[in-house]
Amino acid sequence: QVQLVESGGGLVQTGGSLRLSCAASGSIFTINVMGWYRQAPGKQRELVADISSGGSTNYADSAKGRFTISRDNAGNTVNLQMNGLKPEDTAVYYCSTLLQVTGDRRYLRVWGQGTLVTVSS
Repeated sequence: QVQLVESGGGLVQTGGSLRLSCAASGSIFTINVMGWYRQAPGKQRELVADISSGGSTNYADSAKGRFTISRDNAGNTVNLQMNGLKPEDTAVYYCSTLLQVTGDRRYLRVWGQGTLVTVSS
């Protein structure tokens, strides 16, 4: 079994910053992509940013220039530094990874439980 544990959400004022962290643990053979998604009330879940094992990053247009994703391959962790937060960034943020578990060649998508980010105006 694989578990993703997220931390760092909370309440912040417009223009503030938050740092989200996610740690993967369990019978992990290799992790391909690690990323962050978010889901606002009444909206579909969307990609915020992701990062490959080689360090290539991909950002949603709404995140470019404000958010930075980083990864520690040794620790199986991924972080999302969010600066210049806006009320429209309010959402539940989910960590997600594409990985192989030990003894299984399939790539599996694993999700964290989500952490709430609220940006007040």
